[in-house]
Amino acid sequence: MPRSRKAASGPREPAPPLKKKLGQHHLVDGALCRPLVHFLSLPNLTLEGQRVLEIGPGGGVLTRELLSAGARVLGWELDLPWATTLHHRLPDPRLRLVVADALDLPWHRLPSPTLVAGNLPYNVATAILERLLPHHERVPKAAFLLQKEVAERLVAKPGDKAYGSLSVIVAAYAEARILGRVRPGSFRPPPKVESAFVGLTLHAPPLPEEQMPGFVDLVRFAFNQRRKTLRNALAARWGREKVEEVLRRAGVEGGRRAEEVGIQEWAELKRGLYVAPPC
Repeated sequence: MPRSRKAASGPREPAPPLKKKLGQHHLVDGALCRPLVHFLSLPNLTLEGQRVLEIGPGGGVLTRELLSAGARVLGWELDLPWATTLHHRLPDPRLRLVVADALDLPWHRLPSPTLVAGNLPYNVATAILERLLPHHERVPKAAFLLQKEVAERLVAKPGDKAYGSLSVIVAAYAEARILGRVRPGSFRPPPKVESAFVGLTLHAPPLPEEQMPGFVDLVRFAFNQRRKTLRNALAARWGREKVEEVLRRAGVEGGRRAEEVGIQEWAELKRGLYVAPPC
């Protein structure tokens, strides 16, 4: 990957304590981040001048790699002491820092295009992802370091053990792929689980945006009863007669279960269940 200007290095500040309640586990080696940086730099193999929103920059290991690749970075950091430390560690004019909660990110105000990256705290990773996904017009690509089990759910396909409602919701908005795995010893302090980098190429959903809340509601409802067949799970809410007709029109066998149904089939089921007149 081409490298441009290197991030300036200021005097090393004493590191603030890492807070367990914030899920802080910082990477210790920037080289581990290069699959993420490489993914974001495609297809031109450069981030020169690109806007990158980094969620939770912490000590700046990923930040330094992004700056070294030429990106302009907006770091969104919840912990004020770490934001202050990072400001002193990387006094680079291409780095701006905001001290705020990523769950409150105003995604609709991001300039287009903005790339997104981050080492997401495990306890809020899914919530952040679900807030990001509808903004494909502003965010063409994103890449995150996540708990390995979450990463596997993001990329799972129908029939996979990890396939669930999150898999379907992500597939509705993005093409996801695992970029590499990271062992616990690569963090300070080491977490109890393995992690993985995931790259997301965002795209428009299969239904108009105003219909997507109903789509998400349907998928979650069905997976909450995943031991039941689709026919029985959906009939509990929409009635058997209506469900049988919708399944027939969608070409979906009612004896299948939620974990066997693909993204386009879910879209067809949503169209039928939410458009057909109530029973």
